[in-house]
Amino acid sequence: MKIVSVVGARPQFIKCAVVSSEVRKVAEEILVHTGQHYDRAMSDIFFDELRLPMPAYHLEVGSGSHGWQTGQMLAKIEEVLTAEKPNWLLLYGDTNSTLAGALAAAKLHVKIAHVEAGLRSFNRAMPEEINRVITDHLSSLLFCPSETAKRNLAREGIIQGVHIVGDVMLDVLTRALPVAESRSRILSTLGLTKSRFLLATIHRPENTDDEIRLANIARAFNSLDEPIIFPVHPRTRKMMEKNEVIWGPHVRLIDPVGYLDMIALERSARIILTDSGGIQKEAYWLGVPCVTLRDETEWVETIEFGWNKLIGSGTSHIIEAVHTFRSPGTRRSLYGDGNAAGHIAMILTSSGG
Repeated sequence: MKIVSVVGARPQFIKCAVVSSEVRKVAEEILVHTGQHYDRAMSDIFFDELRLPMPAYHLEVGSGSHGWQTGQMLAKIEEVLTAEKPNWLLLYGDTNSTLAGALAAAKLHVKIAHVEAGLRSFNRAMPEEINRVITDHLSSLLFCPSETAKRNLAREGIIQGVHIVGDVMLDVLTRALPVAESRSRILSTLGLTKSRFLLATIHRPENTDDEIRLANIARAFNSLDEPIIFPVHPRTRKMMEKNEVIWGPHVRLIDPVGYLDMIALERSARIILTDSGGIQKEAYWLGVPCVTLRDETEWVETIEFGWNKLIGSGTSHIIEAVHTFRSPGTRRSLYGDGNAAGHIAMILTSSGG
């Protein structure tokens, strides 16, 4: 069996790291890197740290508008699929790389398997929502992280080929934690003390591209009296510079960090402020309260169980949440058993070519 896997952005590198190791035990895998994230801080370092196999194809598409980027990827992935003739195309998440891969495979009648299927924000203004909905409807195998995701698919009439496997990011976190503990020096490098700082990440267009929302977030951060460590996504930095956002001296803007350093920062923060879906889950698994700077989330269970608070971008709401939000103390098992990658590889094998 031959499987072509397509990745292009930070969360996909992380997910693919564990899935690829399991898939390669049972099948031939051809890894394709679209180049959606193309600098070392957002790409190469994850191949190094997570031992992700080097890609057989690097499409080097880079950044651009949604239409241009997706179109470039679509044409180049089509060439790969035509040359390789795989049994399956394996896709991750909800990026433009995911959508381009799904469209290319559907046109060529290559069967699609989608990791992290069934997630919904129910906000069609989000590019990610469009990408994930289309990919799910084109897929033959849909690997869901939760019962909620399965129900979302059923409401859209998708009931065939649906499997609850858990979340592959839990697989990665479980394996990476001991390595991060022994290798990461980020806390000492930054002079940080456990539970004496806040960690922030902002990258979604709804926050970065909206001048008012970005200004509200900055105003809230500047009003807080705790150190805030803020690894800045390149696109976020560009929008901050464009809008001349000013940060207080306690807000430390740093370059993006590798996965191991990021896990070390997350584990040691008092509270995490983020618009990242992956970090919402990691915060839950690590037992760190999370304040989500969005109006909706796909990871509703983290809200229901009391470890995540959804507050949008209002200045006063952010400040109040940082001052008052406390976790319930206990956590239920959430998003699988830590062997989602193994379940995916087994299902792919049993589903044939």
